[in-house]
Amino acid sequence: MKKVMSALRFIFKNGETMTVKRDQIGDLWIKQVTTSFGRIGDGDFQEIHPCESLRIEINKEADRVNSNDINKGGLEAGMFARIKKFQDIEKMDILYRDNKSGEKLMDVERDTIYFPYKAIDTDGQDNAYQTSSLMNEVLYIVIDPKQTVEDVYPQLHSAQS
Repeated sequence: MKKVMSALRFIFKNGETMTVKRDQIGDLWIKQVTTSFGRIGDGDFQEIHPCESLRIEINKEADRVNSNDINKGGLEAGMFARIKKFQDIEKMDILYRDNKSGEKLMDVERDTIYFPYKAIDTDGQDNAYQTSSLMNEVLYIVIDPKQTVEDVYPQLHSAQS
């Protein structure tokens, strides 16, 4: 059985989520995904997949609240406004479906990718490495310790000038 990505589920620090279907994604690059194995305190041993960086372009059709998501902050203003206001994407599930049957395996088959994270202040909610920009109803997000959204998508800077 070949796995095919059907959607990405972004998970925020406060537990809210945003699910973006495959056809709502433009540019996508997840850099240097590795596998780690460990535990925190007395918890269970877990396999995790940290990445070096993420860049993604999300089309306007994704700027809505999915009833399967736990979106409180996105209810009033929309998910794009929520992401622009808070820099708190912590991790992402890559959701799969079976390529042969087309059956969605969204809750059964997934890989969780953790993003680089550096707290901006003492509450630890916002990530210094996350930047985003909205242009022509398309949301651009970069989570990277070395680059911002304007570095990766230079057209954003020239459009704002």
